[in-house]
Amino acid sequence: MKKIFRFFRRKVVLLFIAGFLAAVLIIFSSNKAIKATNTDEFCASCHKVHPHATTTWKMSTHYDNKRGIVVHCVDCHLPHEGLYKFTEKVKTGMRDVYGAVFKDVSKLDWDHKSTLEMAVHHTYEESCIACHENFFPMGLTKEGEDAHLYYNDNQDEIHCINCHLAVGHYSETMVHAKNVDFGKEKEGPDTIYQAPAKITEFANFTETIPGTGINFNMIAVPGGSFKLGSPENEPFRDEDEGPEVEVEVSDFYMAEVEVTWDQYLTFFGETGSEGRMSEGDLALKAEVDGITGPTPPWGDPSQGWGRGKRPAITMSHHAAETFCEWLSMKTGKKYRLPTEAEWEYAARGGTDGPYFFEGSPKDYTSETFWNKIFGTDTSTINTYAIYKENSRSRSHTPDEVAPNPYGLKNMLGNVAEFCSDFYSSDIYSKYTDGIKNPKGPDSGEEFVVRGGSFNADAAEIRIANRERTQTKAWLKTDPQMPKSIWWFSDVIHVGFRVVCESENN
Repeated sequence: MKKIFRFFRRKVVLLFIAGFLAAVLIIFSSNKAIKATNTDEFCASCHKVHPHATTTWKMSTHYDNKRGIVVHCVDCHLPHEGLYKFTEKVKTGMRDVYGAVFKDVSKLDWDHKSTLEMAVHHTYEESCIACHENFFPMGLTKEGEDAHLYYNDNQDEIHCINCHLAVGHYSETMVHAKNVDFGKEKEGPDTIYQAPAKITEFANFTETIPGTGINFNMIAVPGGSFKLGSPENEPFRDEDEGPEVEVEVSDFYMAEVEVTWDQYLTFFGETGSEGRMSEGDLALKAEVDGITGPTPPWGDPSQGWGRGKRPAITMSHHAAETFCEWLSMKTGKKYRLPTEAEWEYAARGGTDGPYFFEGSPKDYTSETFWNKIFGTDTSTINTYAIYKENSRSRSHTPDEVAPNPYGLKNMLGNVAEFCSDFYSSDIYSKYTDGIKNPKGPDSGEEFVVRGGSFNADAAEIRIANRERTQTKAWLKTDPQMPKSIWWFSDVIHVGFRVVCESENN
């Protein structure tokens, strides 16, 4: 019996020793493997299809700084410690291997993958804070203090990279400061118009802004009746698109394209205010000078995509209305934002389907399993709209699309457009059939936004689809106190187009 006991004890001891040695070997090997796969060189070996990532990292303050500190790839793109770091490392590795094997990496949209909406999924807040524990270091500006105080109160809503997106990968377009030079680099025009366009009949015309080199086309939209909203059986329909109601609109003119940066920066140059003004100061200056325009923006509103004929973006609804006021004063005509009814009537161009062109949202959407796997014929929608599937995650110039039946371009996609109406989810139910020129509710907190944008799915650029401004969310990371009334800090897909009232009304 003792022999048997000694035999089993010896076995247990040997097994324990073997297990201990195996564990040591595994831990040692794992540690070596983890260290090897944590190096910047290893990360770059997988990201060689995107050399821009390494280049911009070496140009950033996380690599090129006065203290000689190098922040490595894993310091930002993995949690700092614990089992969570290991599980996220495994997930990241599996994703990269899958992409390398099953995807054509040469066709990946790296510009889109560098945007904030993508970066927040691959940068860890806890990793930022692990290195930057002191939010109020010596030398921090007053604007920085205000921004960090705001962050402390809103940590559930804001990620560090909302404001510091370019610290890990340098971008010359990222300006994290008040951009007092914005718009000043514009060259003078070759021609200066002396008078606005004269209207002698209800027909298309080209407006000219006196004292500037700016002109733009206005399309005569003949009044008529149509059904506002969408039928209950329209694919992807939302509740606020109904009930359908018969609406009549009067004649009006609508800009052929969305307000461009050339147009908006002319307004900005003539009316812009240096520094920040209180509401009281703005009111006083308006009485003295006529029209007070935007203060300098925070950062680069054009996102580095280019300006010129691209649609102006990131201005507030208030700024868009002020632009219309300025344009009216310059031309002697009545310019304003379109009502929601006018916008939808113009977008339809006499049609009554989900789009003003052929096709169903079911055919064009990329959100269904079938279309994700097998794709769809997008040749028709691509002809008329800049949206998620063809935009490369940015706005485009209007010459890239064909017009709708009224001759209007980019009514669907490119950038979403402000309307003058306050938003109400049930406003259609309060209209009666035959109502003429409805203007929405008398009051509200947010405004209607229509048309979808360059980052919208095909289902979201349906003519009847309704959106609204989200003032609080769109000013989330504006570090100024008080926050700007002129520029949104957290929305890059909204612009506007103008209408001009007809004397026939």
